[in-house]
Amino acid sequence: MPRAGLSTDVVVAEARRLVDAEGTTALSLARLAQRFGVAQPSLYKHIGGVDDLHGRVAVLATRELASELRRAATGRAGREAVAGVASAYRRYAREHPGSYGYLLQARPDHPAHAEAAREVLGVLGDVLAGYGIVEESSVVDAVRFLRSALHGFVAIEVAGGFAMARPAEASFERLVDAVQVALSDWR
Repeated sequence: MPRAGLSTDVVVAEARRLVDAEGTTALSLARLAQRFGVAQPSLYKHIGGVDDLHGRVAVLATRELASELRRAATGRAGREAVAGVASAYRRYAREHPGSYGYLLQARPDHPAHAEAAREVLGVLGDVLAGYGIVEESSVVDAVRFLRSALHGFVAIEVAGGFAMARPAEASFERLVDAVQVALSDWR
Protein backbone atom coordinates (compact mmCIF):
# COMPACT_ATOMS: atom_id res chain seq x y z
CA MET A 1 0.00 0.00 0.00
CA PRO A 2 1.40 3.44 -0.93
CA ARG A 3 2.44 5.68 1.94
CA ALA A 4 -0.26 8.20 2.79
CA GLY A 5 0.44 11.50 1.10
CA LEU A 6 2.76 10.09 -1.55
CA SER A 7 1.66 10.20 -5.16
CA THR A 8 3.43 10.47 -8.47
CA ASP A 9 2.90 14.24 -8.48
CA VAL A 10 4.26 14.62 -4.95
CA VAL A 11 7.33 12.51 -5.75
CA VAL A 12 8.03 14.46 -8.96
CA ALA A 13 7.56 17.82 -7.22
CA GLU A 14 10.04 16.82 -4.52
CA ALA A 15 12.49 15.56 -7.15
CA ARG A 16 12.23 18.94 -8.85
CA ARG A 17 12.92 20.74 -5.55
CA LEU A 18 16.00 18.55 -5.04
CA VAL A 19 17.24 19.21 -8.58
CA ASP A 20 16.72 22.96 -8.21
CA ALA A 21 18.57 23.02 -4.89
CA GLU A 22 21.46 20.69 -5.74
CA GLY A 23 21.51 19.95 -9.48
CA THR A 24 20.51 16.98 -11.59
CA THR A 25 23.40 14.84 -10.38
CA ALA A 26 21.93 14.94 -6.86
CA LEU A 27 18.74 13.23 -8.01
CA SER A 28 18.66 9.60 -6.96
CA LEU A 29 15.96 7.34 -5.64
CA ALA A 30 17.93 6.87 -2.43
CA ARG A 31 18.06 10.66 -1.80
CA LEU A 32 14.38 11.02 -2.61
CA ALA A 33 13.36 8.14 -0.36
CA GLN A 34 15.40 9.67 2.43
CA ARG A 35 13.60 13.00 1.99
CA PHE A 36 10.25 11.24 2.33
CA GLY A 37 11.36 8.96 5.15
CA VAL A 38 10.46 5.81 3.21
CA ALA A 39 12.36 2.82 1.89
CA GLN A 40 13.59 3.27 -1.67
CA PRO A 41 11.40 0.45 -3.08
CA SER A 42 8.34 2.39 -1.91
CA LEU A 43 8.99 4.96 -4.63
CA TYR A 44 8.46 2.35 -7.36
CA LYS A 45 4.75 2.48 -6.58
CA HIS A 46 4.79 6.00 -7.99
CA ILE A 47 7.58 6.11 -10.56
CA GLY A 48 9.34 3.65 -12.83
CA GLY A 49 12.90 4.39 -11.73
CA VAL A 50 15.39 7.22 -11.92
CA ASP A 51 15.19 7.57 -15.72
CA ASP A 52 11.41 7.81 -15.50
CA LEU A 53 11.80 10.39 -12.75
CA HIS A 54 14.15 12.52 -14.88
CA GLY A 55 11.63 12.33 -17.71
CA ARG A 56 8.78 13.39 -15.44
CA VAL A 57 10.78 16.32 -14.06
CA ALA A 58 11.51 17.36 -17.65
CA VAL A 59 7.79 17.26 -18.46
CA LEU A 60 6.96 19.27 -15.33
CA ALA A 61 9.60 21.90 -16.11
CA THR A 62 8.52 22.21 -19.73
CA ARG A 63 4.84 22.53 -18.82
CA GLU A 64 5.64 25.13 -16.19
CA LEU A 65 7.71 27.12 -18.65
CA ALA A 66 4.93 26.93 -21.25
CA SER A 67 2.46 28.25 -18.69
CA GLU A 68 4.78 31.08 -17.65
CA LEU A 69 5.45 32.05 -21.26
CA ARG A 70 1.76 31.95 -22.17
CA ARG A 71 0.89 34.16 -19.20
CA ALA A 72 3.66 36.60 -20.15
CA ALA A 73 2.62 36.81 -23.81
CA THR A 74 -1.15 36.94 -23.43
CA GLY A 75 -2.60 40.26 -24.54
CA ARG A 76 0.74 41.51 -25.84
CA ALA A 77 2.28 41.86 -29.27
CA GLY A 78 5.58 42.90 -30.78
CA ARG A 79 8.24 44.12 -28.39
CA GLU A 80 5.90 43.82 -25.40
CA ALA A 81 5.33 40.13 -26.16
CA VAL A 82 9.04 39.49 -26.71
CA ALA A 83 9.94 41.34 -23.52
CA GLY A 84 7.30 39.43 -21.56
CA VAL A 85 8.42 36.06 -22.88
CA ALA A 86 12.10 36.91 -22.39
CA SER A 87 11.53 38.02 -18.80
CA ALA A 88 9.46 34.91 -18.02
CA TYR A 89 12.15 32.68 -19.50
CA ARG A 90 14.87 34.43 -17.52
CA ARG A 91 12.83 34.31 -14.31
CA TYR A 92 12.19 30.59 -14.73
CA ALA A 93 15.91 29.89 -15.20
CA ARG A 94 16.78 31.92 -12.11
CA GLU A 95 14.09 30.40 -9.90
CA HIS A 96 14.57 26.82 -11.12
CA PRO A 97 18.24 26.45 -12.07
CA GLY A 98 18.22 22.66 -11.91
CA SER A 99 14.93 22.21 -13.73
CA TYR A 100 16.05 24.70 -16.36
CA GLY A 101 18.62 22.22 -17.65
CA TYR A 102 15.82 19.84 -18.64
CA LEU A 103 14.47 22.48 -21.02
CA LEU A 104 17.55 22.24 -23.22
CA GLN A 105 17.10 18.65 -24.34
CA ALA A 106 14.57 17.48 -26.89
CA ARG A 107 12.88 14.20 -25.95
CA PRO A 108 10.80 13.34 -29.03
CA ASP A 109 10.53 9.71 -27.86
CA HIS A 110 8.76 10.81 -24.67
CA PRO A 111 5.14 11.64 -25.66
CA ALA A 112 4.29 13.78 -22.63
CA HIS A 113 7.49 15.79 -23.02
CA ALA A 114 6.95 16.22 -26.75
CA GLU A 115 3.44 17.53 -26.02
CA ALA A 116 4.74 19.97 -23.41
CA ALA A 117 7.46 21.14 -25.81
CA ARG A 118 4.77 21.81 -28.42
CA GLU A 119 3.07 24.06 -25.87
CA VAL A 120 6.25 26.12 -25.52
CA LEU A 121 6.71 26.24 -29.28
CA GLY A 122 3.08 27.26 -29.69
CA VAL A 123 3.57 30.29 -27.46
CA LEU A 124 6.74 31.28 -29.28
CA GLY A 125 5.00 30.73 -32.62
CA ASP A 126 2.21 33.07 -31.53
CA VAL A 127 4.73 35.75 -30.58
CA LEU A 128 6.50 35.34 -33.91
CA ALA A 129 3.23 35.51 -35.84
CA GLY A 130 2.92 39.05 -34.52
CA TYR A 131 5.98 39.81 -36.64
CA GLY A 132 4.52 38.09 -39.69
CA ILE A 133 6.83 35.11 -39.23
CA VAL A 134 4.50 32.25 -40.09
CA GLU A 135 6.19 30.15 -42.79
CA GLU A 136 7.33 26.91 -41.15
CA SER A 137 11.05 27.09 -41.89
CA SER A 138 11.17 30.77 -40.88
CA VAL A 139 9.37 29.96 -37.63
CA VAL A 140 11.85 27.17 -36.88
CA ASP A 141 14.80 29.50 -37.54
CA ALA A 142 13.27 32.33 -35.50
CA VAL A 143 12.45 30.04 -32.56
CA ARG A 144 16.03 28.73 -32.58
CA PHE A 145 17.33 32.29 -32.71
CA LEU A 146 15.10 33.45 -29.85
CA ARG A 147 15.85 30.45 -27.64
CA SER A 148 19.59 30.73 -28.33
CA ALA A 149 19.68 34.41 -27.45
CA LEU A 150 17.73 33.89 -24.24
CA HIS A 151 19.62 30.76 -23.22
CA GLY A 152 22.98 32.35 -23.84
CA PHE A 153 22.14 35.25 -21.57
CA VAL A 154 20.48 33.32 -18.75
CA ALA A 155 23.06 30.52 -18.74
CA ILE A 156 25.89 33.00 -18.25
CA GLU A 157 23.90 34.98 -15.70
CA VAL A 158 22.84 31.94 -13.63
CA ALA A 159 26.45 30.71 -13.64
CA GLY A 160 27.58 34.07 -12.21
CA GLY A 161 29.39 35.13 -15.36
CA PHE A 162 28.22 38.75 -15.41
CA ALA A 163 30.42 40.11 -12.62
CA MET A 164 30.82 43.53 -14.23
CA ALA A 165 29.89 46.96 -12.90
CA ARG A 166 26.99 47.50 -15.32
CA PRO A 167 23.79 45.85 -14.03
CA ALA A 168 22.79 42.70 -15.93
CA GLU A 169 19.26 44.10 -16.16
CA ALA A 170 20.46 46.90 -18.45
CA SER A 171 22.23 44.39 -20.68
CA PHE A 172 19.14 42.19 -20.75
CA GLU A 173 17.06 45.14 -21.95
CA ARG A 174 19.56 45.67 -24.77
CA LEU A 175 19.27 41.99 -25.68
CA VAL A 176 15.47 42.27 -25.84
CA ASP A 177 15.81 45.37 -28.02
CA ALA A 178 18.21 43.55 -30.36
CA VAL A 179 15.88 40.56 -30.61
CA GLN A 180 12.99 42.92 -31.37
CA VAL A 181 14.98 44.55 -34.18
CA ALA A 182 16.02 41.20 -35.63
CA LEU A 183 12.47 39.83 -35.57
CA SER A 184 11.06 43.04 -37.07
CA ASP A 185 13.36 42.57 -40.06
CA TRP A 186 13.15 38.74 -40.16
CA ARG A 187 11.16 38.39 -43.39
